Amino acid sequence: MQNKYDRGKLAFKIWLPRKESSLRLFSTLLISMTLLVACGEAQPHLEEIKERGELRVLTRYAPTSYYIQGDQLAGIEYEMAKRFAEYLNVNLKIIVPDNLGSMLDQIVAGKADIAAAGLTVTPARQLKIEFGPSYQQVTQQLVYRQGTDKIKDLSQIEPGQLEVVADSSHVEQLKILKSEFPDLDWTENKELDSSGLLELVNRQLIDFTIADSNELAANQVLFPELRVAFDLTEPQDVAWALPKSSERSLHAALATFFSKLKGSGELEQLMEAHYGHIRRFDQLDAQKLHRRLQTHLPQYIASFKQAATEFDFDWKLLAAMAYQESHWDKDAVSPTGVRGLMMLTKNTAKLMKVSDRKDPFQSIQGGAAYLDKLRDRLNEDILEPDRTWMALAAYNVGLGHLLDARKLTVRGGKNPDLWADVRQFLPRLSKREWFETVKHGYARGGEPVRYVRNIRRYYDTLLRQDVYLINDGETVLDSPAPSAL
Repeated sequence: MQNKYDRGKLAFKIWLPRKESSLRLFSTLLISMTLLVACGEAQPHLEEIKERGELRVLTRYAPTSYYIQGDQLAGIEYEMAKRFAEYLNVNLKIIVPDNLGSMLDQIVAGKADIAAAGLTVTPARQLKIEFGPSYQQVTQQLVYRQGTDKIKDLSQIEPGQLEVVADSSHVEQLKILKSEFPDLDWTENKELDSSGLLELVNRQLIDFTIADSNELAANQVLFPELRVAFDLTEPQDVAWALPKSSERSLHAALATFFSKLKGSGELEQLMEAHYGHIRRFDQLDAQKLHRRLQTHLPQYIASFKQAATEFDFDWKLLAAMAYQESHWDKDAVSPTGVRGLMMLTKNTAKLMKVSDRKDPFQSIQGGAAYLDKLRDRLNEDILEPDRTWMALAAYNVGLGHLLDARKLTVRGGKNPDLWADVRQFLPRLSKREWFETVKHGYARGGEPVRYVRNIRRYYDTLLRQDVYLINDGETVLDSPAPSAL
């Protein structure tokens, strides 16, 4: 197996846009939101944070932590850190160290208040740093690429085949397992993160790596041929790290903050927003999507962009929707007679003044216009991105059935303005005991749930094409328009 690789051609060097204009935009966003990549001395106590008016948070560029989505800063760690800063009524400063080892050294030395980077709680780390409340659990998994011989245990790994992130919890676990597998050998990489090593496996430059289950799920949309050989651990807690200190005010504030975040359902909503659409992985569908990104999508990009500008959507969301509808096949026809890129019915085409459903431009315009109409008809209390997810569900199942599901959501004691809650009640529309109690009756309620989940997964893939290079350095997609989400 080849172990030499050209770092210049790999997609994961850093989670930043590739174009100079995008870099300038990113810099402007950082400055405007006081997110400066720098660090200074800080003591982990609450009063000093409030006096300086700034919460200093270490994190990393990764799909599970902190990244750019369109022209927005995103990532579950970033969003939680932003909420915690707002809870303390201070500004947020994000610090991105060069690597994981540097991050851990900085938090040990008290050069930041918190490390919010998807850190696993381990006994070895607890000797040096402290952890706040757990907000997630992950499992360490041995990852290989489809086509490579699957192994049954670690004794089958040969020297040079396994590479892991230096200073990671994965290294700690391997050291524990070495007592059971004394010939176990691995390489520790100080330059690449977990996403980077997953790409090395995908490119067959190394045979195996170890990734946390959430990181693998987030990366499989880009690398659909990655597989799990087996789990190395039971589920492990993930939490924010703090410097060790006898002063407990920041710890108490964190405990109160996470208690409120969990109690209000906001933590669950964040988890759903970032992981809900990628929990179920379809390998064949992902492989087909990556092929059609090159063979089908380019000819329709201009039409998607025009419709997106006119109706205030991200063009990549419309493209993801069209892929779900037709796999970007302008001649697609369903058994029920809907047809074209956006699979319009005759009635919808007439309503949107589409004369030829097979004309790609007309289909895209008609589909975007109809989605916009549905979005406008929703209750004004529904905020983004839930508003768009519900409009998509209505596009699939009909607005009346969506409104029925919202009523069932209220009856069930949940929030009808949150997609994460409504999607739990949509499937009930296919059961007599429920659909007989609402206005519009029976519907295949599970279908819009799958529909929205798939579109979100495709959309996530399209967004990340901006920061990942494919085909040995040739980019398929250009920079996105500002997202309406």
